[in-house]
Amino acid sequence: MEPHYYTVNLNWTSDRKGEISSPELKTKIEVATPPNFPKGVEGLWSPEHLLTAAVNSCFMTTFLSVAENFKLEFKSFSCSSKGKLEQVEGKFLMTEIILEPILFIANEADKERAERILQKSEVACLISNSIKANVSLLTTIKF
Repeated sequence: MEPHYYTVNLNWTSDRKGEISSPELKTKIEVATPPNFPKGVEGLWSPEHLLTAAVNSCFMTTFLSVAENFKLEFKSFSCSSKGKLEQVEGKFLMTEIILEPILFIANEADKERAERILQKSEVACLISNSIKANVSLLTTIKF
């Protein structure tokens, strides 16, 4: 497979704020330093939110592909996530991303298979595989 490239542009707008865009996409996102840092801005996406969102959205798209390949019937999928920022040896690091998927399956008999598919999806997630942070999975499966 040849490499794929994804273009993201950033323009500083004012203070601790900027705007990211891509020639490949229609929408722009306003970004800022998070409020827990000096001069941080409340209510805007931060790099920390975006990293956590990248892991979460990659997990979802990987799950959808794996579930389709294994023909898992499900009614709904949602996933909350938390990124843990810590200072380690004088550097700020996202040390952990916790994913909490909730999966409603069509058949109770598929519960163990659904759990394996969720686990396999996390292991196969390209963003999880590309970062230093530990990715934890806390699954809930309902029927």
